[in-house]
Amino acid sequence: MYTFCPAARQTPSMADASKLKRKSSLGTPPPAEDASPNLHQPETAPASAVASVPPVAYTRAFDGRSHRRTQRTLQLNLKVTPRFDALLREIADRENLLLAEVLEKALFQYQENRK
Repeated sequence: MYTFCPAARQTPSMADASKLKRKSSLGTPPPAEDASPNLHQPETAPASAVASVPPVAYTRAFDGRSHRRTQRTLQLNLKVTPRFDALLREIADRENLLLAEVLEKALFQYQENRK
């Protein structure tokens, strides 16, 4: 059986943080007088370079996710051949449809032809 003896208990000493400090391998920094005075000077840019570039209008890239909201909430992952993927995307782009809409139309047409 273990009995507790407060006199035998030793408090742990603090860790020596001096061992954790890394020594700089860069040496001492140069004096402030040796620094470049360019921070105290105003910024200047060549006027001809700014005037010769016409402003470019921001064009947002086409994002199919924000193209249309749909009621589709389930995700379907398929592994297809590169040829099938290219054909599916070509049809969707040509008909202005989502990929899911092209597959839905193909499935409904397949069901109609099977009857």
